[in-house]
Amino acid sequence: MSITSALTSQNVGPGTAGEPTRAAAFFAARLDFQTDVSDVRAGLLAPTPGFVLIDSRSRAAWEQGHIPGAVHLPTAEIGARAADLLDPAVPVVTYCWGPGCNGATRAALALALAGYSVKEMIGGVEYWVREGFPLRTRDGDVAAAADPLTVPVAAVADPLTVPVAPAADPLTAAAADPLTVPVAAAAIGETAFVAVPAGPACGC
Repeated sequence: MSITSALTSQNVGPGTAGEPTRAAAFFAARLDFQTDVSDVRAGLLAPTPGFVLIDSRSRAAWEQGHIPGAVHLPTAEIGARAADLLDPAVPVVTYCWGPGCNGATRAALALALAGYSVKEMIGGVEYWVREGFPLRTRDGDVAAAADPLTVPVAAVADPLTVPVAPAADPLTAAAADPLTVPVAAAAIGETAFVAVPAGPACGC
């Protein structure tokens, strides 16, 4: 499908006989290079996860709360620190704040260009929290009640963590949502590895 026809059509089905084959290749590629929070959680709970989880956000974001078992490696530091932290033989999974942040994509690109096998965890910290999984903070592991928009309502937060109230809805709250930016975040200027630009606000 051409760009013009894609913009003017309703995109409700394959436009040509070859579309199913192209679609299969597209979705297979997405599964090759993306994973989700549930699969990452299951992997981290396994005796041998088989991957290293990378938090590509800023120091302020990491300290506010990060996924237990993750390694902190901001995108801007990949060039200088990846070789010391990562085994090239072990796959890497990157994450950042959530769907509204492409920091994990930039980190994954930088790691791929450096020769690592890498996937991006879609959903980021936001959907990790919304599914009731724990975050590690200065005060220990905490978890909010599972969001019924992301998991069945019968699902509960991890019983090994301390339940906390979910953050205010960012559509109604005046303050920044702590699931998407550090609560006291300021612009962070970073120069990323292999010309992958770093985000100025979230620092990832």
